Amino acid sequence: MEIKIRRRRGYKAETTVEKEVEEEEQPLSPAARLFHAPEFNCYIISVVGLKNKIQADVIIEGIKQTLIRHPRFSSKLVNNWNNNRQEQKWVRTNVVVEDHVIIPKIETQNIKNANANADAFLESYVSDLTTIPLDISKPLWEVHLLDLKTSDAENVVVLRVHHSLGDGMSMMSLVLACTRKTSNPSELPSLPYQNRPSSGSSSLKTSSRCYSRFFWLVTVLWSATMLVLNTVCDALEFIATTLFLKDTETPIKGDFRLSTRKRMCLVHRTVSLDDIKLIKNAMKMTVNDVVLGVSQAGLSQYLKRIYEEKKKAGEQEESKRNSSNILKGIRLRGALLVNIRPTTGIQDLADMMSKGSKCRWGNWIGYIVFPFSIALCDDPLEHLRRAKSTIDRKKNSLEAVLTFVVGKILLKSLGVQRAANVLNRALSNTTMSFSNLVGPIEEISFYGHTVTYMAPSVYGHPHALTMHFQSYMNKLTISLTVDPTVISDPHKLCDDWEESLRSIKAAVQERSYTQ
Repeated sequence: MEIKIRRRRGYKAETTVEKEVEEEEQPLSPAARLFHAPEFNCYIISVVGLKNKIQADVIIEGIKQTLIRHPRFSSKLVNNWNNNRQEQKWVRTNVVVEDHVIIPKIETQNIKNANANADAFLESYVSDLTTIPLDISKPLWEVHLLDLKTSDAENVVVLRVHHSLGDGMSMMSLVLACTRKTSNPSELPSLPYQNRPSSGSSSLKTSSRCYSRFFWLVTVLWSATMLVLNTVCDALEFIATTLFLKDTETPIKGDFRLSTRKRMCLVHRTVSLDDIKLIKNAMKMTVNDVVLGVSQAGLSQYLKRIYEEKKKAGEQEESKRNSSNILKGIRLRGALLVNIRPTTGIQDLADMMSKGSKCRWGNWIGYIVFPFSIALCDDPLEHLRRAKSTIDRKKNSLEAVLTFVVGKILLKSLGVQRAANVLNRALSNTTMSFSNLVGPIEEISFYGHTVTYMAPSVYGHPHALTMHFQSYMNKLTISLTVDPTVISDPHKLCDDWEESLRSIKAAVQERSYTQ
């Protein structure tokens, strides 16, 4: 398999910004500086499947009219030294879009005629990108246009962006601001309405109407007390995790403490979002609760199979122990990424690119340490109940805000390198990362190209497994980023996740019929 990459160069028409904006300089935020540390040199990568053939000129022209009007996509990173101290700034620059659009020449024989080979080629191509850093002499982003027919798309676009430009929520909102509804090309995509937990003020009003002032006061004091206690407990766990509390060494836990950049493998699988919603409605949960529960079941099933294979191969020391006992003693925690500020609106970003207006941007993410209950349950629905119980307790805590604030304090007090070492140690003592993003509810087009799926993910952080979930129309795409030296069969993990979803759906339907 050979890949030749050529950069599309047209007539070298440069898209410029106004002079006064060109000369604008902005220092990197502490979070952006952290993402340039060797331990946290993170990238956001998104694979987008298209329903029709790519028209490169149309996409390039669309990028000129939208994407590069965003300040971060038209600024390059400049490193200066002042009194032996490094200063990093974003400096506006002229952007030659053609230098950021890469069209690989695929020379593998008959690859376009075999979907299975095309899928493997796409995975290999994206994995190769994880070993190639972006050129810091230009703005830190690139778009790959692949004339490749896979099992679920006619052609494929790969967008790669350095994490210092913004967090996943900001990037997804920005990409969606570059898309339009296929039913009405003049309208931006619609996102589903999300019911937020009742705020303190609304719950107080309800309580005051339903209970006497005494019981209302007791309720408020109890809620505040539990919030403080949960936050203190989570803070202590974070400190313990940083110092000594490690997850169990399992077949999905990697060791990144002494390693350099690794080649990561990215795979995805698409399932029915309607199945998730069916379970959600029957169990009176949220989509995120269901996804966590199914992931918990899938991870349990995957580890059970791996341990059984090792036992058969004679690699398990205590051969008399059954799979259930093996799984019982496992501590497996994931870092759940949480957006701690109001989502940057798609309309706001569209206005910024078209009218030059401003909106909030950057890395505003905290995380919570989520303990997955690894076990074999006779009742598949037990995984949902355990996941919901855990996440409900985590919601009644300020852990996400706390980790964000602590990260900023560490960066200001210890400096980027020492703060990166501390956070790297904390994350290395957990097993995986987990995130979930809500996508459009209607079919959309990317510069006139109809989108079939979106599979975003991130790499560069100290985890051998990252699970990301992206909804789009009536589908949910599962993206796995794995270290192939630790998890050599990520497709089997996708199989176990999908099988867990089927068994939970069947259990929900059976319970509905018997009631």
